[in-house]
Amino acid sequence: MIFRQLFDQVSSTYTYLLADEETREAVLIDPVFEQHARDAALIRELGLKLLCTLDTHCHADHVTGAYLMKAELGSMEGLSKEYGATNVDLPLSHGDVVTFGSHALEVRATPGHTAGCLSFVTADKSMVFTGDALLVRGAGRTDFQQGNAGLLFRSIREQLFTLPEDCIVYPGHDYEGRTSSTIGEERAHNPRIGGGAREEDFVGYMRNLALPHPKQLAVALPANMRGGQPEGEVAHGQSWGPVVTTYAGFPEIAPDWVAQHRDAVYVLDVRSAPEFDGELGHLAGAQLIPLDELRARVAEVKTDKPVVVVCQTGKRSAMGALILKKAGVADTANLAGGMVRWRELGLPS
Repeated sequence: MIFRQLFDQVSSTYTYLLADEETREAVLIDPVFEQHARDAALIRELGLKLLCTLDTHCHADHVTGAYLMKAELGSMEGLSKEYGATNVDLPLSHGDVVTFGSHALEVRATPGHTAGCLSFVTADKSMVFTGDALLVRGAGRTDFQQGNAGLLFRSIREQLFTLPEDCIVYPGHDYEGRTSSTIGEERAHNPRIGGGAREEDFVGYMRNLALPHPKQLAVALPANMRGGQPEGEVAHGQSWGPVVTTYAGFPEIAPDWVAQHRDAVYVLDVRSAPEFDGELGHLAGAQLIPLDELRARVAEVKTDKPVVVVCQTGKRSAMGALILKKAGVADTANLAGGMVRWRELGLPS
């Protein structure tokens, strides 16, 4: 199975990508709205088909990226039916099973942090995605969103602590940089519910956390009750062309589109002068500024049209596009594959 653990620094949220290696079918757990471009790029680069997004609960500290994934990749949205949220294609309940290729996730209801919290367990019980129910050496707060400390105690004990000791716990958040744990570790060492903790111990602990409400509460909850749908139109890519952001964070555009819209863009070549006039040739009307000189000569770049940056294979020009972005040139992109790809496609130079 393909597995990736991703992180959002603002909300300290973990997002998990799981996929079948043969069918390339995938699921994405707890996507974050602001990380949509990163997550979509990873899915594209790995050649995956995203079947659905699964939110462990209705988040109070960030907006889900589920709707954006649906709009761009056609995936379904999964969330507990307890919330009655709109735009949800998979209203999930305890005992449901979500399949992707030859793999499956069992849905376990683990309410207490909120009334609709879910955990997802792999078929072989080697991994569990606990959302905010069980954290590494902690547990989700229970002081709002129909939270109930006694109910959370029972959820963890009955639905999570009954899993095998070596089952890896992947939490929804961590604020100390801890990435995972195991059921055995949390049973033994979790200071809130591990060891011989009784329900009254756990409830007393949780009632006295005295945490401030999440900063994004007023924004996140209404948006997540819409399945992450923004108020207004959803913007896709750049208005001037089909620019995609790679998983490495670079804006990129396909050479065939550039060839068809050559008059609508300005081409900046960042190779050396000998390469510019060498065997690969160059695009008509391209301006030559070698990459080593670009930062000092940014003011020479014309910006009345979007700027497509090109080099031999698309590596130096990716850095060139990033330099332009940092200099305030918003409409810019790297020519994917550079002049090598351009010539392979038989495009005019």
